[in-house]
Amino acid sequence: MSKARDPRLAIDFCGMRFDTPLVLLSGCVGFGEEYTRVKGFSNQDAGALCLKGTTLEPRLGNPPHRIWETSGGMVNAIGLQNPGVDHVVSQILPTLDFAETRFIANVSGSTVEEYYEVTRRFDDSPIDAIEINISCPNVKEGGVAFGNDQRMSAQVVAACRSATSKPLITKLSPNQTDIAANAKACLEAGSDAFSVINTLMGMAIDIEARIPILGNNQGGLSGPAIKPVALLKVHQVHQVCRDHSAPIIGQGGIACAEDAIEFLIAGASAVGIGTALFYDPLMLPAVNQGICAYLDRHELATVSQLTGSLRLNEPEKRAFGY
Repeated sequence: MSKARDPRLAIDFCGMRFDTPLVLLSGCVGFGEEYTRVKGFSNQDAGALCLKGTTLEPRLGNPPHRIWETSGGMVNAIGLQNPGVDHVVSQILPTLDFAETRFIANVSGSTVEEYYEVTRRFDDSPIDAIEINISCPNVKEGGVAFGNDQRMSAQVVAACRSATSKPLITKLSPNQTDIAANAKACLEAGSDAFSVINTLMGMAIDIEARIPILGNNQGGLSGPAIKPVALLKVHQVHQVCRDHSAPIIGQGGIACAEDAIEFLIAGASAVGIGTALFYDPLMLPAVNQGICAYLDRHELATVSQLTGSLRLNEPEKRAFGY
């Protein structure tokens, strides 16, 4: 068996078997079929693939520019361009090979009612699980992002929970005061797992024109620049999740096996790769092999033994409530 499918890499995530802990992140691989065009790419190197964010009705997205490279990653403001949930369910899902990997829908909305309706339609489909993007603005409450308010986060999760029996993964925003408290509220509302973290908010400026480069003025910062923030947030959410057996997909700047291992140690059960795919779409086998090499060096039987194995330095334990 190749290193990419080494049985030690398999994990259980909300009752689903992932053949590896690697997850391709929403927004970075379209609706799954795009990466099949890359010679040498195989979905079998990933445990799961998250589809692009989907809304109730089709959306054209934001005006250009939509993506801008920064010194430590990129900022993007795509604006949830998608063909709408009915098209995804009826036209796209039938083209995907569900025997090859797990497919996770990503649900977005502007109201609680929209989240419910999109989730309900995915529930009546072969999709394996549903990820909720709660970083969307709530049009009924002045544009405040659902994910930045514990009460609104819980409302969205509860609505989606009532619409599906499939595993429900809540994608948490780092742009909030207390991510652990939000995670607790989402767990109580019915979330089964978490994706930690979504992008940080950022901006890029054209100094000659003195205007924002992105057509939306601001966007989400991803890539290596956010990795230290993401690691801390995964650790903080893990403190809440470990007593509820709620797994985490850790994400934010992962570009190699060492990065992935850090997230696992911090508390993630799986690790998401996104921005790095834009410059190296064939990186997954190397990451899997690097994880296996680490398991060899430390005589570990499974990758799951790494999850939450962080040993804090004694002086810092008080800062985390130990």
